[in-house]
Amino acid sequence: MPPQPAPTPARRAVTQLDHRLETATGHDIDTLSAYRDRGVLDDPHAQLVDRHRTLASAQIGVTFYLKLLNRLTSGEFPVDGALFVRIDRTVDQLEEAAEVRDAAAQKLLAALEPIEAAAAVSTPDEGRLSTDDRAALLAIAGGAKLHEHLLTGRLSVTASSGTRIPYPQVQQLERAGLIVRDTNHPVHAGQPVSLTDAGRAALLDARRTSATPVPKSLARPSALPSTPAKRR
Repeated sequence: MPPQPAPTPARRAVTQLDHRLETATGHDIDTLSAYRDRGVLDDPHAQLVDRHRTLASAQIGVTFYLKLLNRLTSGEFPVDGALFVRIDRTVDQLEEAAEVRDAAAQKLLAALEPIEAAAAVSTPDEGRLSTDDRAALLAIAGGAKLHEHLLTGRLSVTASSGTRIPYPQVQQLERAGLIVRDTNHPVHAGQPVSLTDAGRAALLDARRTSATPVPKSLARPSALPSTPAKRR
């Protein structure tokens, strides 16, 4: 019997708000980050990703000092005055890192809650993107141009990634208001094609139907750890 592949481990959450962010947007953190880097996201979602990155960075600081404190109290070092000084200093640093983390979490919540509210009242849309249209919009988001062959007059669209998009599909997306051409450039020289705000929104909504429903209660998470009182 051939060996069975090992099960893929569940992705570990980077922050305590990952699940809420992914539920509200219908995309995992890695996908949202990739969309942010490619300029696909609208301003509210771009700000959401930026604040998540800040929170993730702050969480790394908390984890670092927590591990250092665990090491200092593991019995690895002699129990003397120098150890007590190091422990005190590390606890203070851990508290400061937790304060930074909690402040970043509150800023992320401020950006997340309006998106959660909008997702909670949204209704299924029968005109959602097909797989081909979603792939085309993703390719266009990275840069694309419409060209006209000088001899044949045939139109073609090529993305910067090398992906070719059939012109009839481009016309369909343009009629739907999802993409726009820069007509200030002649077609034979290449007309830049880009996503409209509606195109970005449609791309974000493409997977929302498969996402876990957003809970009705949008209360702040009780899992947010409170920062202990500052040590004297």
